[in-house]
Amino acid sequence: MIRTIARKEIKLLIKEKGTFFWLLGMPILFIVLFATVFSSASSATLTVQYIDQDQSAASQQFLKTIGDTKAFQLTLDGELTTEQQINKIKDGKLSALIVFPKGFGDSLKSGDQQAQIMLYHDGMSSNIIGPIEAVLQNVAGKYQEEKIASALTAAGKSQAELKKVLTPPIRVDEKQEVTDGSISMITQVVPGYTVMFAFFVITSMVRRFMKDKESGMISRLSSTPMRYMSYLVGMWVPYILVVVVQCTILLGFGHFVYGLHLGDAFAIAMIVFAIAICGTGLGLAISLIVKSENQGMAFTQLITMGGAVLGGLWFPADMLPGFLQTIGRIMPQYWAQKALQNVMVHGAHLQDILPNLGVMLLVAVIGLALATLRFPRFMKSAIS
Repeated sequence: MIRTIARKEIKLLIKEKGTFFWLLGMPILFIVLFATVFSSASSATLTVQYIDQDQSAASQQFLKTIGDTKAFQLTLDGELTTEQQINKIKDGKLSALIVFPKGFGDSLKSGDQQAQIMLYHDGMSSNIIGPIEAVLQNVAGKYQEEKIASALTAAGKSQAELKKVLTPPIRVDEKQEVTDGSISMITQVVPGYTVMFAFFVITSMVRRFMKDKESGMISRLSSTPMRYMSYLVGMWVPYILVVVVQCTILLGFGHFVYGLHLGDAFAIAMIVFAIAICGTGLGLAISLIVKSENQGMAFTQLITMGGAVLGGLWFPADMLPGFLQTIGRIMPQYWAQKALQNVMVHGAHLQDILPNLGVMLLVAVIGLALATLRFPRFMKSAIS
């Protein structure tokens, strides 16, 4: 009986072309879109306009140093006056403008007074100004070091003494700990959207249970020798297969199209299976608890979209406020995403992700328990 119901459900799923769009077409579109956006954003160069009123060797050298950072592209508008360009900032048509006033080089050369650089910017573009200001301060700091070195040399200090004085008391070394693969937006986007859309299977489950209930299918099945649990299991198994196939295709898409490193294939397979059990377990519970399809859609949106944000599927969970990070750890999506990234990036194996699998399976057990408790009432309401 279970096999018959499962076969019927698989045939219906294949006939519904919309299901494949939501489970495969839509996530692939999201992966392509966000991978393109984030990849472009990470390599983007900020364009900054400048005016060199000083036209000295010092101002040109300063501009060259800024340009060498490769974070900015300096542009010059020779047609507009300084005042007109400042007015463009006031009108919101220009984000920032660097101005080297007359006397910049002389002030720098004399050392008696500070050489001034003006940074005009739109108050609404504070996210752009931060990096520009940091680079200007960094370049200015190098000039300060040169000034100190010249003064110490004039005072008769040796090179060893100069090096000792100019060495910062604190050094920050960056070391990226990646055991396997590499870290990029792809390792965030592909597993993130795979997990998010895997939970969208709840939508299909709710819709199918409601259709069986409203069409009288359940009433007809109840007149046969079928046991209630056979219907429940028969409805559950096909959706587990759907999620397994869905995740396999999406991760394979990321691997072959974007070069995503998958890591231990067996560990990935166990995570996918846990996601399938977890998502469909919740799907069963929601399908049998809600009283209408619209109510089911509302619950599904809450779980899928809320879980995506709190679980760190759209961006790293570490970027969230502390209390939201704590809430996020309740979501199974968080554990699924962490498990996938640990295998892909840190070379984790099955024994390393057992806690993650345990949380997902616990959520699945809770969902199945709720579904089992609710099932008799669902059948009674469907028959009546």
